Amino acid sequence: MSVSRFVKHLMSSGPRLLLRPPVSPSPSPLLYCLSALSMTQTTRIPDLAAAAFSFSTASSSPSVSSSDGPAVEPSSPSYLSVRIRCPKDVADELSEALLCFGASSASMDEEDGSDSSDEISINSIFLPSEDVDASVSSAADSIGLKDVPEYDIKECEQEDWVKKNQESFHPVEVTEGLWITPEWQTPPNAEATNIILNPGLAFGTGEHPTTRLCLLLLHDLIKGGEHLLDYGTGSGILAIAALKLGAASAVGFDVDPQAVSSARHNAALNNIGSDKMKLELVPSNFCPQTNNEGTHQDSGLISEIEKYDVVVANILLNPLLELADHIVSYAKPGATIAVSGILSDQLPLIRSRYSRFLEDISVSELDDWACLSGRKKINFNAD
Repeated sequence: MSVSRFVKHLMSSGPRLLLRPPVSPSPSPLLYCLSALSMTQTTRIPDLAAAAFSFSTASSSPSVSSSDGPAVEPSSPSYLSVRIRCPKDVADELSEALLCFGASSASMDEEDGSDSSDEISINSIFLPSEDVDASVSSAADSIGLKDVPEYDIKECEQEDWVKKNQESFHPVEVTEGLWITPEWQTPPNAEATNIILNPGLAFGTGEHPTTRLCLLLLHDLIKGGEHLLDYGTGSGILAIAALKLGAASAVGFDVDPQAVSSARHNAALNNIGSDKMKLELVPSNFCPQTNNEGTHQDSGLISEIEKYDVVVANILLNPLLELADHIVSYAKPGATIAVSGILSDQLPLIRSRYSRFLEDISVSELDDWACLSGRKKINFNAD
């Protein structure tokens, strides 16, 4: 593993897509966090992961809208960087709890120069509008900590992230003949399949192991003519890759307007029109089982089940477990379903949950992260 493990990013009002079921009156504090993942070293910036900032530094940074919904203006350019000290044995739980109680990202610095081998630092990002004291206190209480961990707060500017991330984001060769190249650089191999990307604040540059695992799966899987759903599209990298590899169409869902904007921008960079790649901004209070909110007039994409030859969901353990039925419902019988965004030691939970739906299950792993895939069973017992 790299020195700093970017365990999760929740782009709650910032980057990267994700579907989140409605919160029940007394939800588990960790249950409904749908978040993105990123991996970075201590000197790196997390895929422009400071949430809720416009995805471009240009003054003409576009507004964001759903297929039929109203435009959403870019958010405030500043953010709060919060460094929290906590015992190592609760760091994973606390990181996830922070995401559920208002943090836009949470990373663990495993080599932070501390003399204590029992403690670790969690580096979190909050929007200026968030009450950091209340968020940290609630997160600590939700996982049973008796005392609120010590932390310090620093105000930062978006431009710091943009500049540093552009400096750190270089062309990535996923496999022979498949490259991810930032918009501001020239592709190293003009003859290769090049995915031009400006991730903005959305997750997905091709550098994180889970993104690589999904890209490698698509590289082997797409033969031509497939219809793909990217359940949590973020920067749109997986949908774009599928189309460039020969898929007939791709659809991406996201609850984050900036992720949808970023994905749209990246589709345009790759000369992919809306006829080939459709994006749907899903309301965060959307219920998978019913669509009775009355406030979201979607294009019909959300309700089109058993439509796709390939469904990929690169999100996080809890939503993968909680939304398994919903994710699987979009795939045709016999279609390939791939789920990632999970650590290798979380595989037993995922395999147990999805074995009811899938056959011919296979697993690929990279740097302690995993991707599980299989074919949707023709018949399985529905609840």
